[in-house]
Amino acid sequence: MPHTSSPRAPLARTTLVKAGLRIAVVIALATLFSYLHMFHTLRTAALTQLEQYVTERSQREQSIFVLAGDNHVILRKALEERIRALKPEDVSARFEQLFVQLPDGTVRSRAEGFDGTRMTGVYVPRGVKVDADLRRRILASYDVLNQYGPAFHARFTDTYITLPEGPILVYWPESPNWALEVKPEQSFIDMDYFRGSRPENNPERKSAWSPVFVDPVAKNTMSSVSTPLDMDGRHVATLSHDILLEEMVARARDDSMPGAYNVIFRDDGQLIAHPELTGITDVYNIQDDRKQPEGASPRAGSEEQWAHLRDIFERVRHRDSGQNLMKIPEHDEYLAVARLKGPGWNFVTVLPENVVSRPAIQAARYILLLGVVSLLLELAIMAWVLRRQIARPLEAFTQATSRVAAGDFHVELDTSRNDELGQLARSFRHMANEVQRREESLRQANERLEQRVEERTRELKDIHMQLVQTARRAGMAEIATNVLHNVGNVLNSVYTSAQLAKERIAGMRLEHVSRVVGMLQEHQNDISTFLTQDERGRNVMPFLSSLGQNLVDERQEIVSLLNDVGRYTEHIGDIVKVQQNYARTPRMREQTQLADLVEDALRINSAGLIRHQVQVERNLTPLPPVLTDKHKTLMILVNLISNAKYAMDGIPPAERCLTLKLERSGTDQIRIEVHDKGMGIAPEMLTRIFQYGFTTREDGHGFGLHSSALAAQELGGSLNVHSDGPGLGATFTLEVPFVPAQQQAAS
Repeated sequence: MPHTSSPRAPLARTTLVKAGLRIAVVIALATLFSYLHMFHTLRTAALTQLEQYVTERSQREQSIFVLAGDNHVILRKALEERIRALKPEDVSARFEQLFVQLPDGTVRSRAEGFDGTRMTGVYVPRGVKVDADLRRRILASYDVLNQYGPAFHARFTDTYITLPEGPILVYWPESPNWALEVKPEQSFIDMDYFRGSRPENNPERKSAWSPVFVDPVAKNTMSSVSTPLDMDGRHVATLSHDILLEEMVARARDDSMPGAYNVIFRDDGQLIAHPELTGITDVYNIQDDRKQPEGASPRAGSEEQWAHLRDIFERVRHRDSGQNLMKIPEHDEYLAVARLKGPGWNFVTVLPENVVSRPAIQAARYILLLGVVSLLLELAIMAWVLRRQIARPLEAFTQATSRVAAGDFHVELDTSRNDELGQLARSFRHMANEVQRREESLRQANERLEQRVEERTRELKDIHMQLVQTARRAGMAEIATNVLHNVGNVLNSVYTSAQLAKERIAGMRLEHVSRVVGMLQEHQNDISTFLTQDERGRNVMPFLSSLGQNLVDERQEIVSLLNDVGRYTEHIGDIVKVQQNYARTPRMREQTQLADLVEDALRINSAGLIRHQVQVERNLTPLPPVLTDKHKTLMILVNLISNAKYAMDGIPPAERCLTLKLERSGTDQIRIEVHDKGMGIAPEMLTRIFQYGFTTREDGHGFGLHSSALAAQELGGSLNVHSDGPGLGATFTLEVPFVPAQQQAAS
């Protein structure tokens, strides 16, 4: 019988079975060790994440407290400066205008015109004596809160200042009538937030946080940060922010790690936030239920929950310094603790141990499953690779890729196969041809782009030259406009003086001289008899004497007016010279009496001031001669006086008053103020008043103040404006350096 051998297994199958058995053993051992390692690693990672979460979360929660402390540094400095800046004469009128004593004995903000959504409310308890010093501090606090309250309101519900005598000033837009609704007998200096700022309770004079409390007026649960302000060794005010706890409690309850919960409490046991034991307005004490605030609702939760919370509190309180992560074995929980900067509250995240271990167990299961899947997948890949023999085609593709990268686009691949590798070979050939075509197109595009860049560069150079010429012409036009404006002011005075001289000459009664001469000619034969005996003749000599004296006086006045015309004409030339030397680096300075310069400016505008019925008040402090460019200074003063004259056209003539003040400002500055009682300037206009072309007059052109501000800068000084609003007048202040003439001579 012929020998029949049993069929042999294919080589690929035998290879796969042997390799699969060996890989299965390796995967089983790796899975076991990975399971143990991952269990420990994931638990460690979970605890690290817990600690990192508490750290990051506490930083977010404490940002509002840190910001409050930074705000108080600014607020305290501003209040101290404002208290020292207020003068007694500045206080009384404003205090009576803003505040009123009510029949209940309290002093509050006047209800008429008071808008608590954007203004500071004031409450002074009855029985408090409001002397001059207290008025000044109240008014200074009112000004500072109105200035800084709106900015702080973006992050803080309110900002308020409490004075040791009992008054309190509050900026709280959400409670606009807070100051008007406080009970007359309510005292705030006995509350925790203020007691913490007294010298005996706060010897270091630092910011302090109060316990959680319920506001007696708004009925909100909050905590206050208070910073004392001492001046000259005396406690004069306490600055405060309130932090509403509603959002913090809600975040602590709703925003936590998966499976964990957050607790916030003070070192004295006061519970601030707990997901189950507190609400938005609940305030409890962990250690002693009798320490609940007055009027608080009965605390929720079971006694077992409160015992659990007391264990957490004791563990946190007795932890070692720097220990932020700990375990409570009896409750199978982990605690992560962080201190909130500012109030020093404890932010605690409680994570049950099963939440920590569950990911590790699940990860170990996934590793085991992944090992089995990996075994099957690897066997499948090996079978596919061996069956399809892909190593050789891939090597051919690698060589073709290198040739294309080197710039040789003529590659040879086996495109006769009908499978995926054949299709890939054909696609690769098509790609090589397309890359070659695009490379050629890119080269041509680069050549065209270079030509366009050269053309555009030439165009930009031409445009640049046009812009330079346009800027030069605009500058020349602006200088010419300034010259015409300032010369126009002086020409008005020249015209006025010339008209007055013309009126004086026209008013001279020279026809009487002809009549007298005619009478003398009629009696020239008996002129002596005519002068001594005739009734008309006796009046000739007194008349001639009076007429001569009158002509002398008229001549003196006409000469004075013509002198003014000459001086004004000289000033026109000076203005032109000043504008011609506008961009000149050296500055012409000469010895000048600023008081005389102010008088010259008034004389230049005298005709217009008289015509507009403007009264002038002078308050000129005697100063030594200084070195300055008197023509630029005179130009500025003429502009300011002229503008002030027109600003008072809308008020009755009896109220038109122009005040000029000259004084030293510090040791190195001289201040000249021009104040009018005219139409005033709206707040939104103050920032634009010196802009080129800006004006509020229908016939104005907006060049005078702009050129004056530039001239003030060239003098080394500044030109500023202040107005309390429309209808309240305006004050323009020119400050120039104080350089005594003798000092310059000595140098």
